[in-house]
Amino acid sequence: MKKFVYLFNEGNSSMKALLGGKGANLAEMTKIGLPVPDGFTITTEACNDYYEAGKKITIDVTEQVLQALHTLEDQTGKQFGNPGNPLLVSVRSGSVFSMPGMMDTILNLGMNDETVEGLAKLTENPRFAYDSYRRFIQMFSDVVLEVDGFYFEQLLEETRENKGYSSDPDLSAADWQEVIAGYKGIVKKHTRKAFPQDPKEQLFLAINSVFDSWNNQRAIVYRRLNKIADHLGTAVNIQSMVFGNMGNDSGTGVAFTRNPSTGESDLYGEYLINAQGEDVVAGIRTPLPIRTLKEEMPKVFQQFSETYELLERHYKDMQDIEFTVERGKLYILQTRTGKRTAQAAIRIAVEMVNEGIIDKNEALLRVDPEQLNQLLHRRIDDKFERKQLAKGLPASPGAATGQVVFDADEAETLTNEGKKVILVRPETTPDDIHGIIAAQAVVTSRGGMTSHAAVVARGMGKACICGCEAMKIDLREGQFQVGDTVVNHGDIITIDGATGEIMLGEIPMIDPELSDEFQLLLSWADDVRDLGVRANADNPEDAKKAFEFGAGGIGLCRTEHMFMDSKRIPIVQSMILAETYEERKVALDQLLPMQQGDFEGIFEAMQGHPVTIRLLDPPLHEFLPDKEELLVEVTKLQITDPQSRELKMKEILLKKVRQLHEYNPMLGHRGCRLGMIHPEIYFMQAKAIFYAASSLAERGITVNPEIMIPLVGHVNELKEMRKLVNEAGKQVKEEKGTVIDYTVGTMIEIPRAALTADRIAEEADFFSFGTNDLTQTTFGYSRDDAEGKFLQTYIEEKVLPENPFAVLDTEGVGKLVEMGVTLGRQTKPGLKTGICGEHGGEKHSIEFCYKTGLDYVSCSPYRVPLARLAAAQATIRHGSRKKILSIR
Repeated sequence: MKKFVYLFNEGNSSMKALLGGKGANLAEMTKIGLPVPDGFTITTEACNDYYEAGKKITIDVTEQVLQALHTLEDQTGKQFGNPGNPLLVSVRSGSVFSMPGMMDTILNLGMNDETVEGLAKLTENPRFAYDSYRRFIQMFSDVVLEVDGFYFEQLLEETRENKGYSSDPDLSAADWQEVIAGYKGIVKKHTRKAFPQDPKEQLFLAINSVFDSWNNQRAIVYRRLNKIADHLGTAVNIQSMVFGNMGNDSGTGVAFTRNPSTGESDLYGEYLINAQGEDVVAGIRTPLPIRTLKEEMPKVFQQFSETYELLERHYKDMQDIEFTVERGKLYILQTRTGKRTAQAAIRIAVEMVNEGIIDKNEALLRVDPEQLNQLLHRRIDDKFERKQLAKGLPASPGAATGQVVFDADEAETLTNEGKKVILVRPETTPDDIHGIIAAQAVVTSRGGMTSHAAVVARGMGKACICGCEAMKIDLREGQFQVGDTVVNHGDIITIDGATGEIMLGEIPMIDPELSDEFQLLLSWADDVRDLGVRANADNPEDAKKAFEFGAGGIGLCRTEHMFMDSKRIPIVQSMILAETYEERKVALDQLLPMQQGDFEGIFEAMQGHPVTIRLLDPPLHEFLPDKEELLVEVTKLQITDPQSRELKMKEILLKKVRQLHEYNPMLGHRGCRLGMIHPEIYFMQAKAIFYAASSLAERGITVNPEIMIPLVGHVNELKEMRKLVNEAGKQVKEEKGTVIDYTVGTMIEIPRAALTADRIAEEADFFSFGTNDLTQTTFGYSRDDAEGKFLQTYIEEKVLPENPFAVLDTEGVGKLVEMGVTLGRQTKPGLKTGICGEHGGEKHSIEFCYKTGLDYVSCSPYRVPLARLAAAQATIRHGSRKKILSIR
């Protein structure tokens, strides 16, 4: 019989795929002798078995669960359902990858009308027993019976108000018995059944619920956001209960071995006296800093300090630990690798190298390249005088401005309309995940640094403030109040997640400064990586920023963007409207010095590093007004002012727009086809490049121009354009007397170019794969239409694993890239190859580029640090190519 259930003492950390992350860590902690409550894990394979059996727990799994339960009774000396000495358990999910708040948890399972009385006698603490029972009824009803938790919270709130209590610990045992009776009434009303009393029935209903929760909406959204596979399934962890709500010598908490926001090497976390674990993460009560436990329970704090140091040394990473103290005794309920901000990830990785815990390569692998984007967001300008409205806990760093909204659905709707919003809630739940994703930031009036909102926001790199108790939120009126100030739905606020401050209105922000640890980590990456990183930059400002971020050159300078300036558009349009070569040359002569100035600025910013300049690519009609809008303007003028000069000009313009109209412009008269039909345009651009290079060379500044011909599909196109560029270079050399070293290459962005790369390489000094267009032409997709109409459905329904415009399609487009590299280097072994589509800044695509043998990737300036790190990680994972590169 296949083994579906493992006791904690039967597993270890290497069994993560089978036991889930939580189960594997519980087994590992048991193995190294930590005080872990006994229990067992139902495997991820049992979850898949459940779905294959039509969402039913099979006989094999049932038998193994009952056998494990019997063993657990022997281990604890307690019995499931025995009023005299009841065994109570928690039921928790545990997927392979951590999914905080995404799956459902049940505590105190096994309680019923009989065991609650037995527990009261056994502990001599009736209040604790009835408090535990009401928690179980509420949690079980919400998670398993699908009775909305709102009804239970409402009844509890009414009870507190009626009795004049301020918090839950004020309620007596008799009060809790009243609440329990009310809770049972709620269950009966909404399910038309009495609350289940059989502990084994409760257990299997709970297991069903955990398996079902693998496919609930919030879990699906979280997996999609974090690219977690749907087929992995979740394990279920059944663990004997320990109680933090047995009095003032008991408590529960969550702690990190290092600060997950800053990375500081100091114990960080929170706890609550006389509470259960859900109270901390749910944000219902605002917890105390973990350091105050030293005064409250010094022996427990000392034991915990030793334990967290042991766990970090054992796992060699920052740990997120859940613990409970029952009557002065410490229990570790869970440990897992802690989620952290990008800032913290970098600091922790660097400091762990300095502390001798990990080496530099491991440090580089520890930081997710995508996290680096968090460090490149803006922050509030320090010069601005802050007028603080309120202050909460700084749960996730970063700053944001937006309209106040109180509902997750509305946050998503308004964001889709292009508005920036800040989600304000008393506390968030996993059901708010879509609103958190959509919002610029999140603010809660309750909860702490380890609450749901804090953990999820940190994982996404969003600013978040929690536990802002000065805010009195009125969801019904759509407003919150701080003192005498009322902030209404739709008002603008600014928050600083690093300080916890909330301010009225919009506040100026500035670009971030990168830490010394950030620079050090990236210097380690540069020492390791065998893949060059360049940037896509179309103006001197972007080029300077790219250089600051460590770009080793410009991999794509799109010259058409230089034409889009409002002062240049009229000149460009006159060039397009020209009826003769002479008329067009007048416009081109005006554009040449403008282009030259742009190129000089970019060359100077890059300080001798290569600059790949793509000659004009888009069709000419893109520089003209929209046909439909122009037609409306012409029609209006024909009615209102038929004799005007403006009408005559617009009619000429409309005629030209109609002449240039194409049914499929992406495959029409663009790229090198423009240069073939209007060579004077490309000739002007090439001369501008050479004039700029000569001007800088005369000033002693090194330049390294690479001139790229776009959309080549046949070697003869490149052959003609290469002649044109060489002729322009010859003319400038004769005029200026300056010798400029340059290369001429092409973008490989249509399939035929990749298929005939051996021929095209005869005329090319380099290839740059334009994977944006190559993806469009390979799939036969128009990107704008695909992303707007069907691509998201394809991804959701698993027709495609990823958006191919975001993550390179290695099976299709990737094969063309591989073919292009291989064929090109058969003709020219030293052929330089790179990638300059958006994929050049995406970690999986970068890894593919490394394995395929490309020399560099090119991406937007703000993704250069990401690309540097991803390139180093690819080198570490797949081995150095330096020997191969030295041969070439």
